[in-house]
Amino acid sequence: MNQPIAETLSFFQAWLRSPRRVAAIAPSGRALASLITREISRDTGPVIELGPGTGAFTRALLARGIRQEDLALIEAGSEFAVVLQARYPGARTLWMDAARLRTVELFEGRPAGAVVSGLPLLSIAPRKVMAILIGAFDKMRPDGAFYQFTYGPRCPVPSRVLDHLGLTAEYMGGTLANLPPAAVYRLRKTAGPRS
Repeated sequence: MNQPIAETLSFFQAWLRSPRRVAAIAPSGRALASLITREISRDTGPVIELGPGTGAFTRALLARGIRQEDLALIEAGSEFAVVLQARYPGARTLWMDAARLRTVELFEGRPAGAVVSGLPLLSIAPRKVMAILIGAFDKMRPDGAFYQFTYGPRCPVPSRVLDHLGLTAEYMGGTLANLPPAAVYRLRKTAGPRS
């Protein structure tokens, strides 16, 4: 069986086992991978990928010049984590919940330049979304960006969460050439968290 068909089948089976965790019936396509990674280059520095699944965004990051050694792949699904570790042995693959990102050391203390997220934020509780974002921005340079896609009509991070964390979200574009069609948002830090 060729790789794209095998990945789609594997992804669909993972969705059948845990539809809320996987949240899509097929892996992200090349158009979405290109859109979500378009601002990233080897000059970005280390990149953290949340929920890489079958590696659609991972392949796009490598094609943009990110070295495997500068990739941290954070995957909660054991079926995906095992494949990612075998396919990208130079990357650091961690089988864990992205909400625990603050608890791990990545890149020998060097801050990441970007986080690319394939997580289904619309199906994650706002409190957990906050933990994910706090951990991600804790691991990034002050000028770093968090890239998130969504199948919904607006940013998947609620405005109250953005405001509380001092973040802004900017629409980067959408693609109809994905199943289902998707949009990408860039989140950046604007101020410290409000108490």
